[in-house]
Amino acid sequence: MDTLSYKTVSLNAATVKKEWLVIDATDLILGRLASRVALILRGKNKPGFTPHVDCGDNVIIVNAEKVRLLGKKMTDRVYTRYTGYPGGQRFTTPKEILAKRPAELVRRAIKGMLPKTRLGDKIYTHNLFVYAGPEHPHQAQNPKPIKFNEI
Repeated sequence: MDTLSYKTVSLNAATVKKEWLVIDATDLILGRLASRVALILRGKNKPGFTPHVDCGDNVIIVNAEKVRLLGKKMTDRVYTRYTGYPGGQRFTTPKEILAKRPAELVRRAIKGMLPKTRLGDKIYTHNLFVYAGPEHPHQAQNPKPIKFNEI
């Protein structure tokens, strides 16, 4: 029996192979899109997933302004933030966020599904790119378009 065949292989920063993926968010449901993208950003769709290493792919999301929410979530859901001052609690709805900064709604949903650690912050800032329209400046990386059902 060969004992070397039973060793667990852990990836590190030098051995990770990252790809660039493009996802079109047109008419996709926000929560389902966010959960699938978070899975790709973590690298959980790869056989060599290592929890403490950034082994996920780089994801570009286009047409973020055309994302959907089911039911009355567009008006009834409330996002709360605090300015740090007394009486500084601010409330917004997804409808208001889509009107001002459409990409922010998608980014906020994905951030909530990533780990709340230094690794999660690194994955969020370095590997996720969200654009409201159909154009993006990452053509030089030759991103591979991926269908939502293929994730």
